[in-house]
Amino acid sequence: MVSSFFFPLEFFRRFCSPSLLFVFLLCLFSHLLIEKKKKKNRTGCIYGRNDDAARFNTFCQAASILLRNHSPWGDNLRPDVVHAHDWQSAPLCFDGGCGAPSVFTVHNLEFRADLISRAIAAAAVATTVSPTYAAEVAGHPAVAPHLAKLVGVRNGIDTAAWNPATDPLLPLPYDAGSWRAGKAAAKAALRERLGLSEGGGGNQPQHQRRRAAGSDSGHGRDDVPVVGVVSRLTAQKGIALIKHAAWRTVERGAQFVLLGSAPDGRVQAEFDALARDLAAAFPGRSALRFAFDEPLSHLIYAGADIILVPSIFEPCGLSQIIAARCGSLPCVRRTGGLADTVHDCDDGPGSSAAAARLPANGYSFESADAAGVDSALGRALDDWFDDPGKFEKLVDNAMGIDWSWAEPCLEYEELYWRAAGSRV
Repeated sequence: MVSSFFFPLEFFRRFCSPSLLFVFLLCLFSHLLIEKKKKKNRTGCIYGRNDDAARFNTFCQAASILLRNHSPWGDNLRPDVVHAHDWQSAPLCFDGGCGAPSVFTVHNLEFRADLISRAIAAAAVATTVSPTYAAEVAGHPAVAPHLAKLVGVRNGIDTAAWNPATDPLLPLPYDAGSWRAGKAAAKAALRERLGLSEGGGGNQPQHQRRRAAGSDSGHGRDDVPVVGVVSRLTAQKGIALIKHAAWRTVERGAQFVLLGSAPDGRVQAEFDALARDLAAAFPGRSALRFAFDEPLSHLIYAGADIILVPSIFEPCGLSQIIAARCGSLPCVRRTGGLADTVHDCDDGPGSSAAAARLPANGYSFESADAAGVDSALGRALDDWFDDPGKFEKLVDNAMGIDWSWAEPCLEYEELYWRAAGSRV
């Protein structure tokens, strides 16, 4: 946490060794340097900017120095188990480690698979962030020799930070029993902030206006849904599918909102053009914001009806879990953790989410192409317009699932005991 950087230096001078003071100064210098560069874009969040990788790498290096060279609590209190994440912290598992058995988590095999392979080989236990992703990477050369020690454990979310019942960034708190009024208030606030038309705009197809008016469920339902995307705009996140979905959404008479940005300038230029073209063709029906804006992300998750996550690959993903927590139905590609957390309402018992006994809580598709997006997003919009009872039942289901860390933590506890026992 950033707040940890502001302990008085006198404390470190009096009570800590020079090596620990060095670690503190390393983190402080990195933080100040990064913040100076990003000051103009500050929006009140700690992470969620384009410098996340730099921050994480710095913290990994600091932890490595601390664990390898010094224990500020004395030599008798060295760790029993060290849990290292991704390639930046992989050296903590090999080259002698830090005097304790290690657990290593694979987050992404797109970068430095060589370091990841060495870490898995040296670790007592290897994990990744969802069971389906563990199966998907089982044949990767970095993983295949070590399958006996690989376990997929689904990520959780901070249910205090993502709790619509207590979220100060929402206009009206709500929970699973009051989500209709709460989400309606969030949608109205979202439209006002982004300049979207009330009710979807004047050029909504007539047949859809009739369908929406005729299918009102009596809960103050407005006449058009909002489809939201909160994502980095990278190849992994399915940028071509996002652009396609934006057009399909507004063509169907719904509204489309996006929050994110692209580290690649060429991709960003494409989305800048998309924003202009959508605004010209369908005024008041789309809003694309290219920034890191924590308050706006909360408003999108609460105010949208559908959250689209069309990732090409996704080890776990949090967007779909946050969406469900906020009562916005996830529409996802069936891969990695997305497959483990979203049970399509039209699926049979064969999906991984259904096998985990999840109730139907969204929509999913297989093929990473326009046809795949159309199949899932089209069904979601059809249900919103034509079958509000079905749609609202799915919202009830989604909000009733526990996406906290409670269950994953129990799994990790068992793995830590396994790792600790390997030293004996």
